[in-house]
Amino acid sequence: MTRLLRLLLMTALAAAPAPLLAGRGASGLHLVNNTGQTIFNLYIRRTGTTSWQPLAATPPKPAKGVKATSPFADPDCAFDLKVTLEDKSEPVWGGVNLCEVKSLTLNRNEAGVTWVDYD
Repeated sequence: MTRLLRLLLMTALAAAPAPLLAGRGASGLHLVNNTGQTIFNLYIRRTGTTSWQPLAATPPKPAKGVKATSPFADPDCAFDLKVTLEDKSEPVWGGVNLCEVKSLTLNRNEAGVTWVDYD
């Protein structure tokens, strides 16, 4: 009987990942610019990697307080975001969770400290 239960449990676990993974991952990036400056460029990379990839945003150069969207899909959830601001600085937001998030607000204070608010 124990063997049968073990076999049934293993079969159930083997079948579970496909439905559990469906719909997971990052899909679409919706952000609000709360950096105090216009964002001229937006970049993304998987957390733990070194290669930045440019992202197109709509509107292309979101000003302070403007919400922008970017088509984006990836099976991972943790990403680093980097922007080029009008003063040529390039703040980074590390370990941003892009899964199951409606939108995020990129914040930066006058001292250059960055943080993300999730919605």
